[in-house]
Amino acid sequence: MKLDDAKNKYIQTWGSLATSWGINKTMAQVHALLLVSTNPLSAEDIMETLQISRGNVNMNVRALIDWGIVTKEFVVGERKEFFVADKDIWELFKQITKERKKREIEPVLKVLAELQQVEDNSDEAAQFKQVLGDLSKVTTTVNNILDKAIKADEHWLLSNFTKVIKK
Repeated sequence: MKLDDAKNKYIQTWGSLATSWGINKTMAQVHALLLVSTNPLSAEDIMETLQISRGNVNMNVRALIDWGIVTKEFVVGERKEFFVADKDIWELFKQITKERKKREIEPVLKVLAELQQVEDNSDEAAQFKQVLGDLSKVTTTVNNILDKAIKADEHWLLSNFTKVIKK
């Protein structure tokens, strides 16, 4: 397989897989393109390669910047904006984990804590609080694991993950 064909297959596959994780297909494709590009790319470069509109490029690049996994880069002699993706996959994993935790786990914890404040002493309310308490414990555990992953270096996480699998 030629390099360009392999890159294109990676970009298309990554975009398709991303929808399973709740991520916009085009956003994943833009990120994949920037990840495998050796040079910073302009919006025009991205438009041409992925055959998408300028608005689609701009919206998805801004979202990737908001996630902290793409940055603007200055290119001498150019007035256009250029973009690059962080190539350190471990840092990418940690940044995505941090953002997903902030956007998905923390709001759930907040709602669960709020819902447990039901002012009712019935058996039904007690059962409701028990279920929410159990959900909160599991979600808090996941949150703590994600905190450790974000703060960890690659070797720490892999060695601990291996220990868990061996048990």
